[in-house]
Amino acid sequence: ARDREWHQGSGFGFGIFVKGNLVGEINLNSVQRGPFQNGYVGYWVDELNAGQGYVPESLVAVFRFAFDNLRLHRLQVAVVPRNHASKRVVEKLGLRDEGIALRYLEINGVWEDHIRYGITVEDWQTVGSDLCANWLDK
Repeated sequence: ARDREWHQGSGFGFGIFVKGNLVGEINLNSVQRGPFQNGYVGYWVDELNAGQGYVPESLVAVFRFAFDNLRLHRLQVAVVPRNHASKRVVEKLGLRDEGIALRYLEINGVWEDHIRYGITVEDWQTVGSDLCANWLDK
């Protein structure tokens, strides 16, 4: 399914590797073209590697890929409000809090509210070089 999505340009999955070991994953999903030019980003990292900066670094790499290569206009990240570590990631990168989406996603049989964060290509043109310098060009 991932290969098909990549080939169709509708989804892109990436591993997060540390010293050759897979420690997480970041995905650009549901890429929509036409007037929307949007994608949704999701990620996870194993508990032992949380808080090491791997997810913000990976997000910046996905932003660069999505805006510079795919030419998307907008990306969205949705975070469960109680997930403080994930909220810290998007806030650290300066993503815009766009409010609560009630009962946004079903997780383990429960419809969970999510905080929606967004970044547009216009935002990226303003902050992208700084984000890359801070997170990718170390």
